[in-house]
Amino acid sequence: MPADLAVIGLGPYGLPLAQAAVAAGIPTIGYRTGPETGSLTPAEQRRMLAQGFRTTTNAAELGRVRTAVVCAPVPRGADGGPDLSQVETAARALAARLRPHTTVILESPVLPGTTEGPFLRLLESGSGLRAGRDFHLAHSPSRVDPGNRDFTPANTPKVIGGLTPACTESAAAFYGRLTDKVVRARGPREAETVQLLETNFRHVNIALVNEMAVLCHDLGVDLWDVIRCAETKPFGFQAFRPGPGVGGHSVPQDLTAHAGRTLRMAELAQQVNGRMPHYVVQRAAALLNEHGKSARGARVLLLGVTYKPDLADQQGSPAREIAVRLMELGASVSYHDPHVPSWNVLDRPLPRADSLYEAAAEADLTILLQPHRTYDLQGLSVKAQLLLDTRGATPAGAAHRL
Repeated sequence: MPADLAVIGLGPYGLPLAQAAVAAGIPTIGYRTGPETGSLTPAEQRRMLAQGFRTTTNAAELGRVRTAVVCAPVPRGADGGPDLSQVETAARALAARLRPHTTVILESPVLPGTTEGPFLRLLESGSGLRAGRDFHLAHSPSRVDPGNRDFTPANTPKVIGGLTPACTESAAAFYGRLTDKVVRARGPREAETVQLLETNFRHVNIALVNEMAVLCHDLGVDLWDVIRCAETKPFGFQAFRPGPGVGGHSVPQDLTAHAGRTLRMAELAQQVNGRMPHYVVQRAAALLNEHGKSARGARVLLLGVTYKPDLADQQGSPAREIAVRLMELGASVSYHDPHVPSWNVLDRPLPRADSLYEAAAEADLTILLQPHRTYDLQGLSVKAQLLLDTRGATPAGAAHRL
């Protein structure tokens, strides 16, 4: 059966979109733009294939669809800004096969102005067609929360900003098949800036609560109890929780620098969050010292090295920097993660604990970085000689919390 939809880029943005489209009965193909990793489980991917989804490296197939959504990853470049190379590769591959009346949507997180700027120019120069006249062009910020069982593409409103009103309506007609609600932005720049605001909102609030964690530890205040009480306020407050660092695929400085400007709050947030792995190691060394041990030669077990619970994705995980800093102090570092069968740090494999609770009992210090559902945290707190919980996931009083 010919595909109606091409999802170009099968990483953290593309695979969930393809999954939602297949579930909605839309014949879909996936076109890879690079070495991408997504968050779908092998079982979910097998289910998609059984429903007719297929991947292809044949760019000619991009010219046979009615809708093409570019979801190429945008990693951080060497200069700290967004690396658009995969978006550009996707645009060139699509442009060479683009047919009139196709709807093209960019979902990758990009700087405001990218859709109607370089992305549009690549499409028009490679196809000889004109956006807004010969084909529809729009931007829709990706709203993906891997592992979230409460909010899926079906019940998450989709924002759309088209180059023209007709472009917006064409994109709305497509997304209306996937989601309960479509929100129309004034244009592509507004839609692109939605992603910027949403990403920075998360990072700024995490930075605030991370600073509060450091302050409360110094004051002897139980921050987790503070948060528990504060979140009972029915207005003007949303609970965020501290952690060892911020991972994931949307990083604030990827989106803030534009035309020589920065968002100062986002810049400060990145500085605060970027210091958290160092703070975790400081706390770890202090705990060891308090118990008569030195970090040098100490056996330290890291639990959960992915960036989010119950996923295999390690993009931006603070675990790597924490492991490196501990090793620089002379600690002997091992790890356990049910989703990561092997893990290299500084170009060499780190020992993986086979028996979690035996390893915790043998380690001088166990650091909980990610509370995967498979972990029995009550049992872990009993078995571990010394436990530092960076997520506030263990029962109160069962461990030292961040």
